[in-house]
Amino acid sequence: MEKGEINFFSETGFELSNEKDYQNWLTAVIESEEKFQGDINYIFCDDEYLLDINQQYLDHDTYTDIISFDYTVGNVLQGDIYISIERVKENAGEYSVDFGTELRRVMAHGILHFCGYKDKSERDQLEMRRKEEEKIKLFHVEQS
Repeated sequence: MEKGEINFFSETGFELSNEKDYQNWLTAVIESEEKFQGDINYIFCDDEYLLDINQQYLDHDTYTDIISFDYTVGNVLQGDIYISIERVKENAGEYSVDFGTELRRVMAHGILHFCGYKDKSERDQLEMRRKEEEKIKLFHVEQS
């Protein structure tokens, strides 16, 4: 089976400094869930851009850090993940973590949704947080 691509786009000036490291890490996250990598697009944007998507497609009038559109077929993960860099920066401060760690948490969060993890109930949120932490650690393993 042919592996899809993980792509990064920006609607702001934000750029990942080491895209290849992130692609390798996200591939490891997908494989750790025994899934296959299809085409996954990360679109980095600002609060207003993501608010517009939230209002237009989800009928929610709130700011958020991430919105994912899941096009997964079977075990092949594919979709679009929109991330507000402004929100990630603010959340990093609120949770007393560095920006890179919070960005990886949110990036993993999108993949975990594609894997079927939910975050509506308190129980699901706890499982999602546990999985996010587990996946963030894979980034450091990949870099050693």
